[in-house]
Amino acid sequence: MNKTSTFLALAGVLALVALVLGMPRVVSPPPPPQPHIATPVIPTPPPPPAPPASTSQGSLTMTSRLSHPYIIPGSSDVFVTVDVTGAQVPGARRSPVNLALVIDRSGSMNGYKLAQAKQAARQLVGMLSEEDRLAIVHYGSDVKSLPGMQATYSNRGRMLQYIDGIWDEGGTNISAGLTTGQHQVNAARGQYQVNRIILISDGQPTEGVTDEESLKRVVKNIRAEGVTVSSIGVGTDFNEDLMQAFAEHGAGAYGFLEDAGKLASLFQKDLQQASTQVARNVELSFELPAGVTLGEVLGYRAHQAGSTVRVALPDFSAGQTERVVARVTVVGAAVGQAVNVTALKLAYTDLLKNGTVESGAALSAMVTDRREEVVARQDKEATVYAVRARSAANLQKAAEALKVGRREEAQQLIQQNQAMFDEAASVAGAPAVAADKAEQQAAYEEYESARGDEAVNAAVKRSKAKALKDFGRLGSTY
Repeated sequence: MNKTSTFLALAGVLALVALVLGMPRVVSPPPPPQPHIATPVIPTPPPPPAPPASTSQGSLTMTSRLSHPYIIPGSSDVFVTVDVTGAQVPGARRSPVNLALVIDRSGSMNGYKLAQAKQAARQLVGMLSEEDRLAIVHYGSDVKSLPGMQATYSNRGRMLQYIDGIWDEGGTNISAGLTTGQHQVNAARGQYQVNRIILISDGQPTEGVTDEESLKRVVKNIRAEGVTVSSIGVGTDFNEDLMQAFAEHGAGAYGFLEDAGKLASLFQKDLQQASTQVARNVELSFELPAGVTLGEVLGYRAHQAGSTVRVALPDFSAGQTERVVARVTVVGAAVGQAVNVTALKLAYTDLLKNGTVESGAALSAMVTDRREEVVARQDKEATVYAVRARSAANLQKAAEALKVGRREEAQQLIQQNQAMFDEAASVAGAPAVAADKAEQQAAYEEYESARGDEAVNAAVKRSKAKALKDFGRLGSTY
C-alpha cells in the first residue's frame, strides 16, 4: 500500500471514532492568533471565621472561640473566650433546698435596713415548700439562731415569729454568723442535694475573726463540705472586695444593694438559682502546648501548674451562663500551617446525671502572611468579649482610684475604655458596643458628680459589681 492509500485509510478510522464518541468529524483550522489582553486578577476574599466550637457531654455546654483564628508569623496575643451554660430543664420540679439565712443585725443595720431585711426574710419563708429546710441566723457581737426545720405550715409560723423578734445590737461578727450557718446546714446536709448559705451584711467585720484571709478560709472550709455561700452587701459601708470573695470562694452569687427594700427580689433570685442547680464543683482547665504562654485569666482566680491552668467556676443553675476570657501569647511559624493554641477541659458533678462529667475542646489558629486575612477572619463576638473583659479590669482600677480621691486618674481609665470600644467597633460594628460605650459614659459622669463619702462609696461598689459582669460572671452577679 502506497503512502497516499495509507493516509486515506487512517483518516477514515479517525472519522469513525469521532462519530462514535460524539466528537466533531471536521476540525476547523485554528483561528489566527489574537493580541494578548491581560485579565485583571481579582483577589478572592477569605472565607468568614469558622463557627465557635461547642461541646456538651452532660448538663453543661461549653462554647469556645478565638479572637484571632488567623495569625501572622511571630508572636501574637490571642484571646480565648469560653462560655459555659447550664441546661434548660423545661417543666422540671425544683429541688428541695437546705438553706441558712444569715442576717447582720449589728448597730449599723438599725432602722430601715434591718426592717427591710426582716421583711425580705418573711417573704423568703413564704416562698418555701414543705420539703425545704430553713435555719435563721442573726449576728451582732454574738450569734442567735432558729435551728433548721422543714418549712411546714406550723414551722413557717414559728419562723415568722422568730423574725419579728430580731433587733439590732452589737458589733459585726461575720465569722461567727457564717460558722453557725454552716453548723445548721450541716445538720441535714446529707439529706439534700442543694445546701446553701445566704449572707447579708452592711458593714465590715469588727469582732471575732476580722482579717480577710482568715475569713476567706472560713468560707473555703464551708465550701469544702459541699455548701454554697452567696453574699449580699447592703448600703455603702461594707467591704465589697471581701463580700465578692465570699461568693467566689463559696461558688455562689454576689449582690450589691444600695436600697435594702430590694432584698426580697434578691432572696427570691438566689432561692430560684439554688433550687434549679444542674452542676457543681465546676472547673475549667486550659492545657497550653509548647510555644503558648498564659498572659492572664481576666477576672477569675487561676492556678497554673506546669502547662495546665485551672479556673474554678460557681455552681450552675438551669440556663445560667458564665464566661471566661483568657489572654495567651502564641508563636506562629510556618505560613499555611495550624498552630495549637489550647486544649480545654470542663469537669463537674452533674446533678441531672448524678455523676462526674468531663468534656473537651481544642482551639488552633492558622498562620498566614496576609494581614488582611487576619483582619477579615477576626471573630467579632470574641473581640467584643475580650475588650469588655479588659475594660472591666480598668473599671476596677478606676473604682480604686476614685475611692482614694484620685478622680482624674479614674476618669482617664474610663476614657481608655471608650477608646478600646471604639477599636472594637471597627471590627464588630458600632451597634455591638453601643451599650458598653453608654455605660462607660455613665460611669464617667457618675465619677465627675460623686461628692461625699456615701456617693463615692456607692459609685465604687456599682463599678466593681459591673466589672464582675463584664469579666463574664453573668449569672453569679446580681
